[in-house]
Amino acid sequence: MEPVGGLIPRRANDAAILDPSHPFRELKRRIIERTGHFYYDDKDDLLWERVQRRMAAVRAADAAAYRERLDGIDSEREWAALEAEITVGETFFFRYAEQFAALRETILPELLKRRAQSKRLRIWSAGCANGSEPYSVAILLSQMLGERLPDWRISILGTDINQPSLDTAKAGVFGKWALRALKPEDQHRWFDAEDKGRWRLKGAYRSLVRFERANLLTLLTGDAPLEWSEFDLILCRNVLIYFHPTTVDALVEAMGERMAGGGWLLVGHAEPSPNFARSLEPVSLPGTAAYRRPAEGETYEPPATPTPFVFEPPAPLIDPPAPPAPSAPAKVVQPAAPPPSPATTSAAPLEQTFAAIQTAADAGRYDAALALSREAISERPEAAELHFIEGVVLYAVDRMEEAEKALRRALYLNREFALAHYHLGLLLAATGRKPSGRRSLATAAKIAGTLSSDARLTAGSGLTAGALRTAARAQLESVTGG
Repeated sequence: MEPVGGLIPRRANDAAILDPSHPFRELKRRIIERTGHFYYDDKDDLLWERVQRRMAAVRAADAAAYRERLDGIDSEREWAALEAEITVGETFFFRYAEQFAALRETILPELLKRRAQSKRLRIWSAGCANGSEPYSVAILLSQMLGERLPDWRISILGTDINQPSLDTAKAGVFGKWALRALKPEDQHRWFDAEDKGRWRLKGAYRSLVRFERANLLTLLTGDAPLEWSEFDLILCRNVLIYFHPTTVDALVEAMGERMAGGGWLLVGHAEPSPNFARSLEPVSLPGTAAYRRPAEGETYEPPATPTPFVFEPPAPLIDPPAPPAPSAPAKVVQPAAPPPSPATTSAAPLEQTFAAIQTAADAGRYDAALALSREAISERPEAAELHFIEGVVLYAVDRMEEAEKALRRALYLNREFALAHYHLGLLLAATGRKPSGRRSLATAAKIAGTLSSDARLTAGSGLTAGALRTAARAQLESVTGG
């Protein structure tokens, strides 16, 4: 979402908000109580900045006035706007290559076999953001079932607390940013081109998914709809990180109760807890945090002393998997951020700045994303990540010459920046310079190959070095001739 004034917000550094009597303290308590977002308990600066955006939007003079607005006539509308502001909706189609490999090769085949008689499948994407995840599952199921799809009753539910993201999901219209992990042939196979570089998901896939605004906390308050039950698969990635650990344990137990026997739960890489094993069985799958509810007749004895979840590293793939599936997500920033110079210590943290640019681009606000990136670059010209993200956004709006210059600037600052090589390779190939494109893609694969396959890359949304290497090799196969 675009920050107020179109600029990167500065850190609050407002000592007044630390005063227990400051209206912000009560406002913070109410936000966490309503949303469950304990994530902000120790992030006053970040929460205050996001609250200030809403204060500016509604012209509230101070925190006390804004708190009154939250209790006013338009209370629910403003709460919805604030909740959208404090959640991150950055996502894209077929994000997390390992998860979709696990779905394609293990989880969905088992579920389809289990449900072969009833031909009924119920799936829930909790925290679905702009709908990319549930729609990706719909595409994958359509591929797997083929001509058998009309014989099945497929129900995919997407829920999120962020209403603007849900509006995008329901419309099914996306910019190139949300499709950045897709091969051109898949993009044309699954989407119809519209004006201004937008793409509408084909109706056959949209019809499999429905969306509702909801908070996971309703599972604990008793307000969750009764039809939220008997799910065969629940996807809940990078949602649990917002909640208090005690709440997380209760939510996972509640989700387990909403699953059918033999159902699966997938969570984010950073979210597994030993306590989950009290009600669900951990399953080792490459690069995927998976849990399963035992089916009827199966026995599962929870360990007396739960042990931490251990990931099985994803095996490197040389050839693209079959059936054809989108290449691995490609939003990676390879190097760690360099320490800020004295001239930039007043700016927002690099990770926060990068996230703000991504959020604007993900919402299709490319002009805002470019304004954000250029403002940030003026303060941190040495940050390769910022030149990289500027190049990716420019590529998304077909400003190829400028995009190439930005990506080359990123590589000038860091020659080992694997994803900058990867995107430069895609750009060169797309503009008819295939030999140069192949060299850049090969360099990306080589750099990724020097890292552990399961090493997660900075600002990569969970993408691993192994997944990037797989994506680069798959693209090398497709860039032929020239």
